[in-house]
Amino acid sequence: MHLSSVRRTILLVLVSAMLNAITLKPDSVLAWDHYLAAAEANLVKRTQDNATFLWLDESSERRQRARDGEIVVAETDSAAAKKTPSALIHDWTGAAFIPGAKIEDVIAVARNYGHYKEYYSPTVIASKAIARNGLRDRFSVVMMNQTLLVRTAVEADCQATYTRLSDKRWYAILSSTSIREIDDYGKPGEHQLPVDEGAGFVWRLATFTRFEQRDGGVYLEVETLALTRDVPVSLRLVIDPIVRRVSRNSMTESLRQTGKAVTALVAKNDRDHGAPRNRPTSALGMAMTNR
Repeated sequence: MHLSSVRRTILLVLVSAMLNAITLKPDSVLAWDHYLAAAEANLVKRTQDNATFLWLDESSERRQRARDGEIVVAETDSAAAKKTPSALIHDWTGAAFIPGAKIEDVIAVARNYGHYKEYYSPTVIASKAIARNGLRDRFSVVMMNQTLLVRTAVEADCQATYTRLSDKRWYAILSSTSIREIDDYGKPGEHQLPVDEGAGFVWRLATFTRFEQRDGGVYLEVETLALTRDVPVSLRLVIDPIVRRVSRNSMTESLRQTGKAVTALVAKNDRDHGAPRNRPTSALGMAMTNR
């Protein structure tokens, strides 16, 4: 057997030990609510006068990497996951620069929930808008997760609120209102489990998104938080590096897909109006155009 196959088999055995159904505990929910409130307060601080709105602007090197076409991703804090009673909180931030875009293009893509299944395939396999009231939205998504060699699916109902700070600066807060695991997804016995029951690979989700138009394009930053089941101490040395890698790759791919969707929208608007705007010139912009 090839060495990679041996490692895969060992990992699958380890992960199978985590597949027993569990129920989310109230103290984990309380810890999540406190953490989420603190993260939201930090976001609001960034909107105040003389505050640094963009995470990218905290580092000229980081900002230049984004301008050069790189999708920049890092753990929001120094720890990959924050330990809470019986659960973990994961917190990552990613940023990209989308050249040639206007802020309304990026927000239009972000609020086009019915197309999420196209923008974010194969992770999102179904999506639909439920309601819109001004800058408040409700929508649902079904997401496939193949993390840790396990194929699972969840249906999430979410709400999002957009706030306009100026013509060139917006932010959005999105949070799940319910997440239901789908057991035996794609099989004859497929069925939804009750809220807060199941394998616990994701209990809660939230994102804080910042949009700023300048330098001939739009800077897009997303902070993603997730509450998941805890990892047994005996498995952490094996599982933790995988969680870090998957979190980084997932954030990078999501931002790439968003940029691709925005670039396609810009091109469509150019064709419809017959007046091309600035074309993408960075490496990221060219990659989005050519994919």
